[in-house]
Amino acid sequence: MSDALEVTTTVSIPRDELSFRVSKSGGPGGQHVNTSSTRVELLWNVGATRAIPEELREIVQRRLASRTSADGFVRVVSSEHRSQLRNREAAEERLARLVRGALVVQRTRHKTAPTRASKERRLEEKKRRGEIKRRRGRDDFE
Repeated sequence: MSDALEVTTTVSIPRDELSFRVSKSGGPGGQHVNTSSTRVELLWNVGATRAIPEELREIVQRRLASRTSADGFVRVVSSEHRSQLRNREAAEERLARLVRGALVVQRTRHKTAPTRASKERRLEEKKRRGEIKRRRGRDDFE
């Protein structure tokens, strides 16, 4: 296991910034689940991290605000595996995916005007629909 969790090619979270808590997991597993602590909870402080540059840190904090606790920790829980090690790896991968998604720079949207052909198609369709509705109301068959 390396000393950092690789998020992207340029961003890696030092493992000493990650704290883990383990507890007993619910769900299937028979007697094994009642005796072993396999559920893993991963905590990472976004505000105090040195893994992300200052200007990007604010963006990541804003984008992960719904997943952040009042004291600034992002919490990821994994209990889908029967092994504590596999749950730990799953939690780390989930955190990396979250941070990777928060680091994506969204392109700015440029307004575009509708083309002449699209305007004509829209108007033609409106005329067609209007004609269909106009034909519905006639009582010419008496």
